[in-house]
Amino acid sequence: MNKPTINTPPQGRTIAVVGDVYRFLATGDDTNGKYAIWEALVPPGGGPPPHVHSREQEGFYVLEGEITFTINGEKVVAKAGTFANMPVGTPHSFKNESDRPAKMLISVAPAGLERMFFEVGVPLAEGATTALPPTKEEIEKLLAVAPGYGITILLPGH
Repeated sequence: MNKPTINTPPQGRTIAVVGDVYRFLATGDDTNGKYAIWEALVPPGGGPPPHVHSREQEGFYVLEGEITFTINGEKVVAKAGTFANMPVGTPHSFKNESDRPAKMLISVAPAGLERMFFEVGVPLAEGATTALPPTKEEIEKLLAVAPGYGITILLPGH
């Protein structure tokens, strides 16, 4: 049986994933695999390429700033207070197209995807709020590792 988890700032495993900063609030180890949730700090220009999940639902709740979601090819600008749910199999991406950082909560159910981020991410100190831009090697590692986690990255021209 799991124990209750309380993470107050800046607690929580913190990593950089292709330039975004993720602070994990609960992982599958905390929730018997039911879900994982993390805080994402997305700098201007940040966000992942379009992709599809074959295993988990993904939810996004924008806390600060604005995030532009592209869902099935349609753009939606989400301001603070907006929630978006991506069912399994939905092509989507998000990007901070504004000139200031954005913050959101991201959840996946069931858990498991966080292990991909731990594998490809760059460890940061607790409390870190910025990351270096992704290197070519980080991006290539993500592209190589993602399929093993049921993620299809939709690259232009593919």
